[in-house]
Amino acid sequence: MTATLSGCGGDSDGGDVTLKLVAADYGTGEANRSDTYWDGVARGFEASHPGIKVEVTVLPWTDVDRKVAQMVKAGKAPDIAQIGAYADYAKAGKLYSADQMLSVRTQANFLPVLADAGRVNQVQYGLPFVASTRLLFYNKKLFSQSGLDAPKTWSDIAGDAAALKAHGVKYPFALPLGQEESQAETLMWLLSGGGGYTDDVGSYNIDSAENIKTFDWLKSNLVDKGLVGPVAPGDLNRGKAFAAFTKGEVGMLNGHPTLMQEAQKQGVDVGMVPLPAVSGPTSSSMGVADWIMGFKQNKHRVETGKFFDFMFSDKNVIDFADTYDMLPVTDSASGSMETDPKYKSLHKFLAALPNAQFYPFGKTSWARASESIKKNIGEAVEPGASPESVLGRIAQESTTAESAE
Repeated sequence: MTATLSGCGGDSDGGDVTLKLVAADYGTGEANRSDTYWDGVARGFEASHPGIKVEVTVLPWTDVDRKVAQMVKAGKAPDIAQIGAYADYAKAGKLYSADQMLSVRTQANFLPVLADAGRVNQVQYGLPFVASTRLLFYNKKLFSQSGLDAPKTWSDIAGDAAALKAHGVKYPFALPLGQEESQAETLMWLLSGGGGYTDDVGSYNIDSAENIKTFDWLKSNLVDKGLVGPVAPGDLNRGKAFAAFTKGEVGMLNGHPTLMQEAQKQGVDVGMVPLPAVSGPTSSSMGVADWIMGFKQNKHRVETGKFFDFMFSDKNVIDFADTYDMLPVTDSASGSMETDPKYKSLHKFLAALPNAQFYPFGKTSWARASESIKKNIGEAVEPGASPESVLGRIAQESTTAESAE
């Protein structure tokens, strides 16, 4: 089945076409730049689709969203962009919907939780490109030396952190609430406390009773008792916390597959469990997704759809996930990895993905809400601070941003 079955008529498929694709670089250096992956996909597609060329530009994550925005503003949108957010472009009417481009088979193969996260007003515009989930990591060696088992509840976390501190562990529980990615650390804790960023109808409720209770607990039981290490959470960025974990200086922290691989390379024996909650493990993990989308401007709907159908084959999806220690976004690729012993280290992350909770990607106000969280949330656990007051301020700024849309 081809994209022409589900889309309305027109929009090319009438002669030679060059698709312009802009993508983010997931590599950590020249040796593993994403150019290699995209070159393989593009050349493979061209070989099986005469008359369609693919011109790829790979940009650093620090530049790609801004560069694409500039291209769109200048009237030179790419046909395909693999970036961090889609909602603004969808709301402005600049994107094809999934069912205008993809074959039924391709669209139906996305993991439902990811397809839902790609919707604006119940219509899918964001195609999930790659995903990740989060688990609680702990250093097995440090836990063994302190006579501890893996934590299952918040009380376990507090008790284990106290025991680790008594044994001289530098960061008993690393709590990175600095501006680098504190919106992720925050959501993990909110989910474990039965809350989140939005309510059942999708409205922001960042200062809900559940969320306030969670940050009250963090402040009283970890931060105020000196169990989070020598750097105040509001000054601790994710990168520094992760680096400390790979050096064996951290007892516990929330992590993702890439950190697992890096820690193991450094000889750290990593234990992983779902983030504990008040009375036991959480039923849902935080999920993260990056997106790929098709722009309308050049009217290459049919060709773009053909490219997506090719790109979302199991081989291409698994190749990228394997290269960068990420998770696949389709049912079939996930199933293949779950049954392959080669990917045993990712099985716990894969198991968490179907029930994962994501940022409210479909809100065009999310970028501003996220910035407010990153800027303010560290203050919630400072000495003498009121978590309720700080969460209230973030909630107000987020609701204001939503109302302005």
